[in-house]
Amino acid sequence: MTEAVEARTDPPPDPGPDSTPDETPARGKAGALYELTKPGITGYVMMTAGVSYYVASGGRVEVLPLIHTLLGVALGTAGALALNQYVEREVDAVMTRTSKRPLPSGRLRPAEALAFGGALLVVGVVYLGLMVGWLPSVLTAASAAAYILAYTPLKTRSYLATLVGAVPGAFPALIGWSAATGTVEFGAVILFCIAFLWQLPHVLALAWLLREDYARVGFFLSPPSDPEGLQIGRHMVYHSVSLLAISGLPTFLGLTGQIYLVGAFVLGLITLGFSVAAAAQMSRPRARRVFLWSLLYQPLLLGLLLIDTVG
Repeated sequence: MTEAVEARTDPPPDPGPDSTPDETPARGKAGALYELTKPGITGYVMMTAGVSYYVASGGRVEVLPLIHTLLGVALGTAGALALNQYVEREVDAVMTRTSKRPLPSGRLRPAEALAFGGALLVVGVVYLGLMVGWLPSVLTAASAAAYILAYTPLKTRSYLATLVGAVPGAFPALIGWSAATGTVEFGAVILFCIAFLWQLPHVLALAWLLREDYARVGFFLSPPSDPEGLQIGRHMVYHSVSLLAISGLPTFLGLTGQIYLVGAFVLGLITLGFSVAAAAQMSRPRARRVFLWSLLYQPLLLGLLLIDTVG
């Protein structure tokens, strides 16, 4: 649940006078509330938690506990996303990409969004605690807190917000694993690290593409002293190398087989190739390729985990 995660279901960014806002307004109050939950993003989070659950159980999934986990994660995620839009309603009104969201467009009142988001988050956390276990419930609450109380205010203060924001975005890996096992083991940490590192080239590419929009509201998601994107390009490469190195560890831990290992290596090489090209000469097309490929990377890697989890 980060800026990186928020961008997953947006149209590919093309900032400028003719840029397209990130959402098409839904009709009516119910539609606006539904839009406030960012269902596409919530679906991605559910996928990550569900695959982590599957890997943790060695492919032997009990259907009902998995359904409870996914439902609780969906409610908690939707609530956190709604609350974030409540907190950022004023800056959303200024940015082109977000100006047509339910709050800045006036389709919802702030009090409605606050009550709706808070209720969803509380229900999701309580539901997980009662139906799944205390640990996934606590992790869900911690993820929401890190997203709303740490990452969101840090965006106007420091470039470190990029790293901080990737933490709650990787929490679903821990939530799914803990729901299956009742604990957080080393395998969960590895999946967390993969999810963390995947987001960084993604959000850096987005930050450079939207640098004018972000600068308008004082977001430091790209370094203000790096107008040419040289520093961002180097960071994309560093994070892509780290992702390539760590994404193969599930096989060496005995969680996955050789199909996953080869596939993860190929996906990592492609990510690194796009990042190196962007670092060599940052441009809108090259940053856009990093962004678009990153949208494919995660579901492809999750698919490999599902296909080749070792029982």
